[in-house]
Amino acid sequence: MFNKKVVKLLSVVPFVLALAACGDKDAEVIKVGATVGPHAEVVEAVAAEAKKQGLDVEVVIFSDYITPNAALADGSLDLNSYQHQPFLSNFNNNSDQKLTSIGRSILMRMGVYSSKYQAVTDLPENARISIPNDPTNGSRALILLADADLITLKPGADSKTTIYDIVENPKNFEFIEVEAAQLPRTLDDVDASVITMNYVMSSGLNPAEQGIYLESKDAEFAVMHIAAREEDKDNETYKKFVEIFQSQAVRDFIDATYKGTIEAAF
Repeated sequence: MFNKKVVKLLSVVPFVLALAACGDKDAEVIKVGATVGPHAEVVEAVAAEAKKQGLDVEVVIFSDYITPNAALADGSLDLNSYQHQPFLSNFNNNSDQKLTSIGRSILMRMGVYSSKYQAVTDLPENARISIPNDPTNGSRALILLADADLITLKPGADSKTTIYDIVENPKNFEFIEVEAAQLPRTLDDVDASVITMNYVMSSGLNPAEQGIYLESKDAEFAVMHIAAREEDKDNETYKKFVEIFQSQAVRDFIDATYKGTIEAAF
């Protein structure tokens, strides 16, 4: 009698283990990297929405801009969401990796801000304009000013463009190069300043009130992307994540939380 019970119990164990194994597979966790601040906040909102749809997302938060791509490349992450296409392309070129965008995420638009003027056309002769002093954002600022028809740059303006590439400056603007984080503080001393959205937010500036010219919603530096490894670009689970990211629920979260500073890029 005792032996029969043991046999019956042992026969159940493989079945229970099989069920447990199936459960683990269904509970697969997607690890998504994002930098601290709006990128992480939005991905956390996506994770909450994904949970409702049976998709388990773990948000991994980084404090720098290099590690999230390195972690994605080595397989520590499944996806990341924090960068524009030029940054992603530069990482691939410098590391011989193959990361690729699988969808747009949010817009972080650089803009021309002023406490004195309501439009870029109001900027006077000899106006003083502060711009970022780092190469990437400095060139981005000059390209934005050229887009606003305030200056003309040499053909082929890109991330290496500097003030020495200005070929026409009809109003004789003076450009003052300042550390990006300090630009909002220069507004009382200059006629206008070109500021990235992260520092607009941290300083409490309002794009609707003080932004007199913003990057277009299709500007390559303004559009942020969800990145995956090249071999995973058609992964159905990752596509589902992008679909949830680009849902109305997440758009509503972005609109309600950031009130126009950060916008949906989809």
